Amino acid sequence: MSLRATEGERGNLLFDFDVLKLLRSFSAILQASLAMTTATQSLEGKIRWRGVNVRTDDDRFLQLAVAAAKEAGRIQMVRYGRKHEVQYKGEIDPVTDVDKLCERAVVGMISKAFPDHDILSEESFFEKKGSPWKWIIDPIDGTTNYIHEYPCFCVSVGLELEGRMQLGVVYNPLLDELFQAVKGMGTFFNGRKVTVSSRDKLDGSFLCTGFPYDVREHADFYLKYFKAFITRSFALRRPGSAVLDLCYVAAGRFDGFWEMRLHPWDVAAASLMVTEAGGTVTDFAGNPYSIYSDELLASNGFIHEEMIRVMRELGDGR
Repeated sequence: MSLRATEGERGNLLFDFDVLKLLRSFSAILQASLAMTTATQSLEGKIRWRGVNVRTDDDRFLQLAVAAAKEAGRIQMVRYGRKHEVQYKGEIDPVTDVDKLCERAVVGMISKAFPDHDILSEESFFEKKGSPWKWIIDPIDGTTNYIHEYPCFCVSVGLELEGRMQLGVVYNPLLDELFQAVKGMGTFFNGRKVTVSSRDKLDGSFLCTGFPYDVREHADFYLKYFKAFITRSFALRRPGSAVLDLCYVAAGRFDGFWEMRLHPWDVAAASLMVTEAGGTVTDFAGNPYSIYSDELLASNGFIHEEMIRVMRELGDGR
């Protein structure tokens, strides 16, 4: 039996070594940050983040989320355009070796910093620890786009406390776009505070949507929504990343979005972006939204009632 490592195995060993070095380095930085945070708490219990007052704990969590998201983005770009190992969770639901590498890096950084926190991530089994804190991670949102080198994918990291989203970070490494939101503090894009658009008529609105993985079995059902909105709006897009779609609603690029059968990791961070940017997120009937809901309707708020009326016209034959 040969003991010589193949080129691919050497690459994986080097990557694992790099991740270990990264975790050790980040752990040292985090410990220093925590010590500084404790000293700062004796003043007013607040620090400054990009000119906004943020609770000390939120800043500590936010620093970790940003660091983890950027590390996942780095991995995505290092391996972007290469041949990938692809498996399928469903007929058209792929997962790659890069999804797993990104997840390993993000989960490793969070577990090292907060070993008692729960972590819900797309590619791993959820092991409930009973913590009121839950990190919700999508290591690559837009995996199909990533495989085909279509430039629309990202990493999403959100933090929930007792069922309520507290912060979200989304990083699009290809365009170096960093979205972040802390509950009650607004939404920021690359350090600049952003708000939703001000368009107040559906007829002039720029919308986006996505199709669930069972679209082959229920194509006519999903297409009736697509037809209804494409004939009532200015334009409609289907980019392939629900996370970025919602972030772009928050930033005022899109005016509205809807989709069904999304998972918590698809919406945890990004739905907070919309509400913190002044937008509205509900189910199709206008009821309060939960990241565990089966349907999501998001908008700038001004066109929300019009979008709900379209949903009602289509009926409840779901």
